[in-house]
Amino acid sequence: MRRREFIAALAGLALCPVTTRAQQPSRKIPRIGWLVPSPRAEQDNLEEYRRGMQELGYAEGRTVETKYLYAEGEPGRLDKLAATLVTENVDIIVTFSTPGCLAAKRATTIIPIVFAASSDPLSTGIVTSLGHPGGNITGLSVMATDLSAKRLELLQMVVPSIHNIAVLWDSSNPGMALRVRETKLAAEQLNVAFLDSGASDLNGLEASFTALSKQRPEALLVTAEPFTRLHRDRILDFTMKNRIPTIYEDGGFVRAGGLISYGPNIPSLFHSAAGYVDKILKGAKPADLPVEQPTKFLLIINVKTAKALNLEIPPTLLARADEVIE
Repeated sequence: MRRREFIAALAGLALCPVTTRAQQPSRKIPRIGWLVPSPRAEQDNLEEYRRGMQELGYAEGRTVETKYLYAEGEPGRLDKLAATLVTENVDIIVTFSTPGCLAAKRATTIIPIVFAASSDPLSTGIVTSLGHPGGNITGLSVMATDLSAKRLELLQMVVPSIHNIAVLWDSSNPGMALRVRETKLAAEQLNVAFLDSGASDLNGLEASFTALSKQRPEALLVTAEPFTRLHRDRILDFTMKNRIPTIYEDGGFVRAGGLISYGPNIPSLFHSAAGYVDKILKGAKPADLPVEQPTKFLLIINVKTAKALNLEIPPTLLARADEVIE
């Protein structure tokens, strides 16, 4: 009797590991939460991120899951959306723009955060250092030295007689404040008068249009951010109707009918953001991943728009362009 009980006990022990393995849940698929400040219709940059993830071997729905929450160009919605991602316990939050970064940072100090593009992550307090970000956030900056001066130089090549320039920007975006200051400094060095035309909502934008119509600046700079992208058609319509030569930071404006743009290759930054996500999923800590700064800048010129404004683009400038729209 004892012998039979002993044998039965051994058989039970032998089966235990098999039973335990069978009851273990399958490996958890990582979940990425995308906090998207821009409208749902703007997918080009997100597609570059997806392409980057695919090249790193991730298959949506099989090896990674992604949830996209869109603020539709309304910064006031970002905090609530970021809190939703935290509640859903995503493994990483990915976002862009200074308002998006700050909303994600306010929402969590634990979940890793990657920003695909941030105007000025250092002075806005998103990171404590570019080389050693600290905390739970890192990513890619769009800041580079002398960009503002370079844009004014390009404008002067197209419109040599510039005596004043205005900057149209989202005045609620702290990441753009440094950009505006740099532009003002560059204008002063070139003896060009500077007009600050900030707006943070549609009513403010219309008021800016009214003021600019009276001030008649000889040139205009439009910053690249969710607010200006949301109202891109209105801005393009205003600049063309008022025949104001305008340089943009975002090439999408020029492809849609704007005159000229110069700035970082934003899609490539979103593509590179996938690399940060991959490293974090493999165990890296955001605090140890340096913030990257742009090294590639794109000059895009719309010759058709130049002709409509009775402007002649110098052949030397056309030769330097990365993209020319006829």
